[in-house]
Amino acid sequence: MKNIEISKVKLTEEEIEAAVDVLRSGNLRQNGQCDAFEREFASAVGAAHAVTCANGSASLHLAYMSFLKPGDEVLVPSFTFMATGSMVTMSGARPVFCDIDPETFLIDLEDAEKRITERTRAIAPVHLFGNPVDAGAVADFAARHKLSVVWDAAQAHGACWDNRDVGSFDDFVCYSFYPSKNMFVGEGGMICTNNPDYDAKMRLLRSHGESGKYVHTLIGFNYRMTDVEAAIGRRQLLRLDRMLAQRRANAEVISSGLKNIAGIRPQKLTARGVHGWHQYCVVVDAEQFGCNRDVLAERLKGKGVASGVHYPRGLHQQPVFQELYGPSSLPVTEKTAETILALPVHHGLTVDDAYAVVEAVRQSRG
Repeated sequence: MKNIEISKVKLTEEEIEAAVDVLRSGNLRQNGQCDAFEREFASAVGAAHAVTCANGSASLHLAYMSFLKPGDEVLVPSFTFMATGSMVTMSGARPVFCDIDPETFLIDLEDAEKRITERTRAIAPVHLFGNPVDAGAVADFAARHKLSVVWDAAQAHGACWDNRDVGSFDDFVCYSFYPSKNMFVGEGGMICTNNPDYDAKMRLLRSHGESGKYVHTLIGFNYRMTDVEAAIGRRQLLRLDRMLAQRRANAEVISSGLKNIAGIRPQKLTARGVHGWHQYCVVVDAEQFGCNRDVLAERLKGKGVASGVHYPRGLHQQPVFQELYGPSSLPVTEKTAETILALPVHHGLTVDDAYAVVEAVRQSRG
């Protein structure tokens, strides 16, 4: 059997040629390609505005900086990538870490509600691994507590909830175009918003607060995307539906195959949601399966199937956050971090590869 990698995908010849055309033009900075990418991406997801930026972390930072003040608090699921929390800290505010639902791996709103204080200003739900958060429940939660919503959609290109693309919701939707993502340009990010004031402020913040040549009205950053990356992104957008279709076909095969394997529990899909399948993650019950997550990973490796652990610890367990904010306990996050494993599902795989992944898991039992 060929080696099956966890996230190896490639640019097409058309995408490479688009980048080369920009390189030949000499116009490498943020310019017309970025403008066009913003318009096309906003149209694709149903948002009023889209703002290109340097990477997914920058997209979160720009969103947070648009409205947070020092001392504000943001409700953040602990089971996510570092940037969801660290960019709150970099904005002068404090991330308040919340536990997750044990089946969907998404923020537990009941737990989050217990953590609200007079300083709580926002909630940052994460569409983890491409599984969309229940946007209706979050919108009701935010309205009840008068909170802004910063959606972390870094892993959720093409995910939908209730027949709406996740990029269309208020207030901010933050994307990454890192190479492992459903859409990838090398490095790059995008923030979607339906609020023209937020759109204008983020455009200032991403370019040193410059409102005119050498006229700076805000302290900002150099968070611009280049036209090289945007040219690739525009072509990627044209084939996103095809890439997602392959991911979903692979996921369907894996889900069907794992149903009868005791001790393997896949991420539960959100009701009314359409998963983007950035990752296909399962939790491993060592007693039922016959070995723990780490042993399973080693056995899969021996059979030529790569896997990954996303994430081996919650944000509340990260040394820097413990030093800043003190220790805390989030039992569901901690248990999930000990037992989760990502299986290959990306669009570079065929359906036959997906069957091979299932068979490798089956043969690794006991």
